[in-house]
Amino acid sequence: MKIALIAPPYIPVPPGKYGGTELFIAQLAQGLHSQGVAVTVYTVGESQVNVPVRWLYEKGQWPLKSEVDGTLKALSHASWAVEDAAQGSDIIHMNSAPALSFTRFIDTQVVHTVHHAYENEFAEFYRMFPRVSYVTISDFQRQALAMPRMRTIHHGIDPSLYPLKTRKEPYFSFLGRIAPQKGTHLAIEIAQKAGIPLRIAGEIQPMYQSYWEAKVKPHVDGRFIQYLGEMGLEEKNELLGNSLAMLFPIQWHEPFGLVMIEAMACGTPVLALSGGSVNEVVKEGVSGHVRASVSELVECARGLVLDPRSVRAYMEEFFSVARMTRDYMRLYTEILQNGVKEVEQIVA
Repeated sequence: MKIALIAPPYIPVPPGKYGGTELFIAQLAQGLHSQGVAVTVYTVGESQVNVPVRWLYEKGQWPLKSEVDGTLKALSHASWAVEDAAQGSDIIHMNSAPALSFTRFIDTQVVHTVHHAYENEFAEFYRMFPRVSYVTISDFQRQALAMPRMRTIHHGIDPSLYPLKTRKEPYFSFLGRIAPQKGTHLAIEIAQKAGIPLRIAGEIQPMYQSYWEAKVKPHVDGRFIQYLGEMGLEEKNELLGNSLAMLFPIQWHEPFGLVMIEAMACGTPVLALSGGSVNEVVKEGVSGHVRASVSELVECARGLVLDPRSVRAYMEEFFSVARMTRDYMRLYTEILQNGVKEVEQIVA
């Protein structure tokens, strides 16, 4: 079986710091490779994933210089990658919407994983490509899109990359974009009301600079509330693994939330507000707590008693790269055996 994984042309695979889609592609590529699948990743040239890599642009660029530059680069990369991959791949697995436009010119079977939150413009765009097999990363996302050929495959990660930490330090962690929808300001509020210090890590994108200046920075004192910047894998493991819990007080419909399973892999429970995929990822009372309000999460934070080993075991059972790889292998095999018209909607 020969699979082409097409990534966006902005961030290396795997990402050095920010990049959820690129982390997913790296993990899936490695998982497929371990099963004897011939995998080629179309990404940027500086990528370090341990499978064959093809690239049009040598260096990644994030954040983007402009929307126009990003759009043109995405189209150029996608058209080149699709043409090249169609020459020798059994299935082309796409991970950004622009690449779908070029499926009109090829006969190769196509899978597309939907990584973003629901937007009507995307839903209408996807309906124009009925030959594509769509994968959503949560049931919540799948129910919102309601495409005819679609299944849910939850993300998975390699547990061996995330050491289990059973002894915790007296602080909470927040890891993610510093943005209103991620609820960084609410994480600060929860920590302050619970009386437990908070360590924040993540990217401050230019579009959210004013949010950082108004809602987050005034509370950062370097002691009770710390901002640690962006982090790579080793730093993330330390931050998440040593913390009592990771706060995830989202203010939007989260498509999946990879950082939740990264925390759980370290044996760290997740304290989250409900929204999107959260209730699918966090098992109440086992890998964390999900509540409807900040005040309820504060109460959970004050009385938190969850076993790190049980948190890790839950993640390993339901969100490992091995499970994710099996689910994608099943999809690829069905498509190749039966053809795209015969693949039924399945919730994995």
